[in-house]
Amino acid sequence: MSSTKKIPSPLVSLLPILILIGMLFATIRTFGSDALNGGSQVSLLTTTAACVFIGVAFYRIPWKDYEIAITNNIAGVSSAIIILLIIGALSGAWMISGVVPTLIYYGMQIIHPDFFLASTCIICALVSIMTGSSWTTIATIGIALLGIGKAQGFEEGWIAGAIISGAYFGDKVSPLSDTTVLAASVTETPLFRHIRYMMITTIPSLVITLVIFTIMGFTYETSGTEQIAEFAASLDAKFHITPWLLVVPVLTGVLIARKIPSIITLFLSTLLAAAFAVIFQPELLHEIFGNNNLFEGTMMSLYGSTGLQSDSAMLTELIATRGMAGMMNTIWLILCAMCFGGAMTASGMLGSITSVFVRFMKSTVSVVASTVGSGIFLNLATADQYISIILTGNMFSNIYEKKGYESRLLSRTTEDAVTVTSVLIPWNTCGMTQATILSVSTLTYLPYCFFNLISPLMSILVAATGYKIIKKTVNNPG
Repeated sequence: MSSTKKIPSPLVSLLPILILIGMLFATIRTFGSDALNGGSQVSLLTTTAACVFIGVAFYRIPWKDYEIAITNNIAGVSSAIIILLIIGALSGAWMISGVVPTLIYYGMQIIHPDFFLASTCIICALVSIMTGSSWTTIATIGIALLGIGKAQGFEEGWIAGAIISGAYFGDKVSPLSDTTVLAASVTETPLFRHIRYMMITTIPSLVITLVIFTIMGFTYETSGTEQIAEFAASLDAKFHITPWLLVVPVLTGVLIARKIPSIITLFLSTLLAAAFAVIFQPELLHEIFGNNNLFEGTMMSLYGSTGLQSDSAMLTELIATRGMAGMMNTIWLILCAMCFGGAMTASGMLGSITSVFVRFMKSTVSVVASTVGSGIFLNLATADQYISIILTGNMFSNIYEKKGYESRLLSRTTEDAVTVTSVLIPWNTCGMTQATILSVSTLTYLPYCFFNLISPLMSILVAATGYKIIKKTVNNPG
């Protein structure tokens, strides 16, 4: 029965994409930064409906196929949704407990403004390698570095670009990263073989990125030391700053080093930070809830929005938290994006569009460039890096094998194209998540995420040189 099913042509398959782009453009133009409050989600669901209508009405694709694909997509991101909720609670707990303010306070005294951007990139890279998660890195040390950078006078786009560049480098090469494991497993490449091969494109991309951030650090007009001292004094006046609060990130690092699952690590880190909030910041918990019930203040800092007043407008903005509730719009968007990705997959439209890339795969450069283009397109179309990695790997694995290329070339190219570019797309789950966590819009930080922008180009450049690309002769392609 499935063999008689008609597949939409690439031209027809582009219709839902064009509808989505048009609706998102109108939504963002109308609602601006409030588009995430519902407009973007409605756009995704409307486009999903258009995709289903085309498939059912003109290609007789049964509704059950769509239902199964959408359900599988949502199930595939269920752990990501749980992590996102815990990150919301963790962000609130780390802020109210004074962990983030303490990191900012000491960080401002250690990191010199001239090297701040490069140092931020390196720090986030190291933390992300240890955690295997760009999301965790950005939600913890990333927020602290954002505060330090603002105090030193850097624009938030530059700071967020350095944070994301480092975090996604670590996410990409860490053996603890789910995307790294996924890319290796989908292409049937041994994990550490995949990671070693990625270094050929990843290290040069990071080096170029660090050179750019270092040059910018020396040329950027940063705040004087008196403003940094004033900001540090405001932190010290509002929070009980003590080295004991550094126990939380240290123990979190120990859990990570012992390879405790990320959900458990984040949850335990949140509980510890909440306990430290009761011990070290009881007056802030009273201020949050307005009475003497520490339990209520602690709970509200975990799940709800909190606002604390200070004598510094920048500090007041920095220490405002949204808790788990602040992640709900992003989770809503993720669910709607999964519906759209499922509909595009079930209808055969994704396969139809990406098949166009195959026609241009003649040389090594064209093979890699087609894979890069397809991976970026899938990030745009499915709005999720996990789906994009799976589809790219499955779609090109037979092609690479028949042309005699090693599977590690496909796994590396997939990560170069998909993992690092997902955060640059406003409606992608990664783009919306990081924009929500950092409170910096995707389009604001996009021009400064040099590592993420360079990586796909580096993949194509290395392919053009042919370095370490082994192509075996295939005598029997069948």
